[in-house]
Amino acid sequence: MKKVSLLGSTGSIGRQTLEVVEALGYEAVVLTANRNVELLEAQCRKFRPRLAVCMDADAARTLKLRLADTGVKVLSGMEGLIEAAVWDGADTVLTAVMGMVGLRPTLAALKKGRRVALANKETLVCAGELVMEAADKYGGELLPVDSEHSAIFQSLQGCKSRGEVKRLILTASGGPFFGKKREELETVTVKDALKHPNWSMGAKITVDSATMMNKGLEIIEAMRLYRMPLDKISVVIHRESIIHSLVEYCDNAILAQLGTADMRLPIQYALTWPERVPGPATLLDLFSCPSLTFAPPDEENFPCLALAKRAAGEGGTATAILNGANEAAVAEFLEGRIGFMDIPRMVEKAMEKVPVLQKPALEDILAADEAARRVAIGE
Repeated sequence: MKKVSLLGSTGSIGRQTLEVVEALGYEAVVLTANRNVELLEAQCRKFRPRLAVCMDADAARTLKLRLADTGVKVLSGMEGLIEAAVWDGADTVLTAVMGMVGLRPTLAALKKGRRVALANKETLVCAGELVMEAADKYGGELLPVDSEHSAIFQSLQGCKSRGEVKRLILTASGGPFFGKKREELETVTVKDALKHPNWSMGAKITVDSATMMNKGLEIIEAMRLYRMPLDKISVVIHRESIIHSLVEYCDNAILAQLGTADMRLPIQYALTWPERVPGPATLLDLFSCPSLTFAPPDEENFPCLALAKRAAGEGGTATAILNGANEAAVAEFLEGRIGFMDIPRMVEKAMEKVPVLQKPALEDILAADEAARRVAIGE
């Protein structure tokens, strides 16, 4: 029976992971959250993990009192999150925390030789070289949970060598604002941005989908995961979100993975690979699914995609600067302090002002992230 340490159990991916864990008869031995004590307590009472962690110290103290009758160990902060990632009783770590907070736990788990199912794209975006080096050096496994990267991973299974691959094609829904022009995007609201046409996701990733930054981050992620150059990765708008991504081979064959907009399938595949087993994901009914359409991305009206490509081309800490500025800008937008099109403007400002360092160490990446956040919000 697989034993899972789930980092970020109260978020959308975390809750769906627990559905998969329960359906497959696996054991959730560690659960973590930021500060959602109510839900984390309920999850602990249902799944009886050995360890529970809250990043917020006050929330951890409250949780410890509430779980005093259960025997669940409670820790807090980054030290607690790293302990969760290297917990001896777990064989798989699923990282579903949001943002740069996932970087150190992911590195720690890989250095222990664990399988890491990664739903935290910022880790690879900001420190992809360090993460892949750790996996190679210590024998850890890194498997994608993002639907697009899971689709590419699945479509690569029949390939004998990466030399056979001509191109990776990431699909994008286009978000809620597909077809809109800059002048229209200047006046859209937070409520508008959170109306994703196909997926139910957290607020930050939903806004990233609306700006197309999410697809830009996935390009950088694909470069790291599959060790592919930028010019071999492209994006196509596919409004229906039925094809989750594709691989084009040297003989012009294109393999794709199709499915419903249900994250439980890529979550399950990251846990069970190389095997497939019955699970809770919704079946795609080919007789009732819509016609499949494709369109090129609009980088002029959605400049975040172009900014991400620019950072990918620059390399070094440029991707950490991009990500840190974007996280800060999206937080400001969600709080109603800036407009939608201020997000790419703030990201570009940080990319212009924060120096890029090549071949960075972990400390350099963290420093670049912090500097980008400060510059983006004008501190």
